[in-house]
Amino acid sequence: MKNVLIEAVEAASKVLLDKFERGIAVEFKGAYDLVTEADRTSEHQIVSVLRKHCPDHDILAEEDDYGERRSDHCWIVDPLDGTTNYAHGFPWFAISIALQAGDDLVLGAVCNPYTRETYLAEQGRGATLNGRPLEVSTIDCLDRAMLATGFAYDHKESPVNNYDHFEHFQRAAQACRRPGVASLDLACVAAGRFDGFWEMNLKPWDIAAGVLLVREAGGLVSDFDGLPMSLERREILASNGRIHQPMQQVLAGGRRLPKGSGNGSVT
Repeated sequence: MKNVLIEAVEAASKVLLDKFERGIAVEFKGAYDLVTEADRTSEHQIVSVLRKHCPDHDILAEEDDYGERRSDHCWIVDPLDGTTNYAHGFPWFAISIALQAGDDLVLGAVCNPYTRETYLAEQGRGATLNGRPLEVSTIDCLDRAMLATGFAYDHKESPVNNYDHFEHFQRAAQACRRPGVASLDLACVAAGRFDGFWEMNLKPWDIAAGVLLVREAGGLVSDFDGLPMSLERREILASNGRIHQPMQQVLAGGRRLPKGSGNGSVT
């Protein structure tokens, strides 16, 4: 399965790099939600690889519905995370693919084709970046931590928009960054580049691979209350573990999504 995952990532990487260099046609799925030809073509390449090697597995992907095959295995696919960055020619975007077996995430990959960095995690076997083992950072004070977050597409309309959390963490942490690609934010927590990450209103394909990366690099992933992370719960807190509780305390002072808020896509 790891070889299948790598083959799918490499196929999608070629598509995204080629279109990034030649120019990008952009459409809108909503008022602010972009989609490009590259999203669809990348997803097609990934699904083709998965169907060739794993025809009975389910696939949950961002752009299309691939039906339900009632398999114990489900591939969770984001063919282009960071579409807005990509569409504007900003080279910070990623492919994110994870394999779920039953309730467990067992494989995950996040790849930035432009930087040629591929993060890979396998349940119980650790996480790597281009083959180099990863470990989360050792920062143990929030005021020395560099954090990452993001804002949902509906942040201009929704009162639960993460602005308050962002302001609170700007005061509590050494620095906060908003690169715009949740899968890479999580990968950077796994690599020790960020010490923590929080966000709301994410979908399973945004976070599945990144969650496994953080866990396998020795980090901690939960909801804002510190409860075990579920892909159905549309809020996530990931850290090196050392600053997890202080981050929870900061998050307790801001607006929250209603309990039970989720997309129902993954059990």
